Amino acid sequence: MADYKKDAQLLLEDIGGKENISAVTHCATRMRFVLVDPALADKEKIEKITTVKGTFTQAGQFQVIIGNDVPTFYNEFVKLSGNEGVSKDQVKSAAKQNMNLIQRAMAVLAEVFSPIIPAIIVGGLILGFRNVIGEVPMGFLDGKTIVETSVFWNGVNSFLWLIGEAIFHFLPVGITWSIAKKMGTTQILGIVLGITLVSPQLLNAYAVAETAAKDIPFWDFGFAQVNMIGYQAQVIPAMLAGFMLAYLEIWLRKFIPQAVSMIFVPFFSLVPTVLMAHLVLGPIGWKIGSFVSMIVNTGLASSFNWLFGALFGFLYAPLVITGLHHMTNAIDLQLVADFGGTNLWPMIALSNIAQGSAVLAIIFLHRGNKEEEQISIPAAISCYLGVTEPAIFGINLKYVYPFIAAMIGSGVAGLISTLFNVTALSIGVGGLPGILSIQPPYYLIFAICMLIAIVVPFGLTVAFRKYGVFNKLDPIDEKTGKIVA
Repeated sequence: MADYKKDAQLLLEDIGGKENISAVTHCATRMRFVLVDPALADKEKIEKITTVKGTFTQAGQFQVIIGNDVPTFYNEFVKLSGNEGVSKDQVKSAAKQNMNLIQRAMAVLAEVFSPIIPAIIVGGLILGFRNVIGEVPMGFLDGKTIVETSVFWNGVNSFLWLIGEAIFHFLPVGITWSIAKKMGTTQILGIVLGITLVSPQLLNAYAVAETAAKDIPFWDFGFAQVNMIGYQAQVIPAMLAGFMLAYLEIWLRKFIPQAVSMIFVPFFSLVPTVLMAHLVLGPIGWKIGSFVSMIVNTGLASSFNWLFGALFGFLYAPLVITGLHHMTNAIDLQLVADFGGTNLWPMIALSNIAQGSAVLAIIFLHRGNKEEEQISIPAAISCYLGVTEPAIFGINLKYVYPFIAAMIGSGVAGLISTLFNVTALSIGVGGLPGILSIQPPYYLIFAICMLIAIVVPFGLTVAFRKYGVFNKLDPIDEKTGKIVA
């Protein structure tokens, strides 16, 4: 087992001492700090520590990349610093003191969607696979689909929809549960609230447009009638209802005695929220969601869609740095609900590929630098599999020009993607496997966009390095190929 005592001591000193640490924890590969004064952390010295593979600041947290041995390093650090480790939720809470209002809102959005993203990715892959076997005519089958010619694959197609429907049609259940979990309120109430938004008793959201107004079922209270409409796949109605339930429960617990809180808090939290969800929050949320998705879809379908695609592709990576990229999850899901697919997500996958390709160019340019390859090679792999932070913060922003090269490549790929209306079935794995979530008619053009996102950033990174663009930010000894500082 490696001895990290020396490196842990150096990190403690360079981060500003134990007095500068408000909270500390770790994740799979990183130490996460909330600092009293972030300016006291000497990033240059920290990044020279042998064990450290990079640093970055995100969501109010100063994060130090250690690698897979981070639990061992963390234990050594805590012994030396005397700081008691806390949970990641406590660190996130403490980090909010270093965040502005927009950053806090984005952090909340991220915390709501992060737990349900794995299910959404699975759903996107399932939809993609079902489209391949059920919708794409095969030449070797005389123009028929695989499902049309095989009892087995027809059964597989039908079975997989059980999972796909559970993920997308019942998405509000996941959202309201996640909000309850994030807010520290009763999670089962969040689940029940979500079910009341998609119950079979309600008219399915997908059938509303085809149903005459007189045929829509309703609850008749004598003095008022409330339409019984479901909110399958709707994002904003579920979010509004989820937050109302959470804040109402928190407020009630301040006034209702603990002896009877088990009875009255759930009742007076859930019943009013369900009523308001169907009377006010649901209809308003539906209109807001439809408006947002319409605006985005109009931009993607307009005569200036090439400009929209180029700008979004170019600017998506900077959005990741600010944390604002989390808002795209809600927009993507709303586009899927309203239009049956999203043109936005393919550009996100292409941006991830572009950042990975820029790192690949750095690996090529700095080949032989074993120390840096411990960071760059895993970063490139994770980028191609949809996780960009190690690549962006560990390599590309360190030298700047690879980051800009990736932005340009992503912009070009995004332009082509929108020109040809490339559409994804839903959110998927945001890298090379992303093609599995693309609607089958767009496989070829998306593959071309992927090639652009690989070749352009790689070529520009090499060219920028060769011709001295941002050369001062790339301290490489030309003779040895190693980093000077």
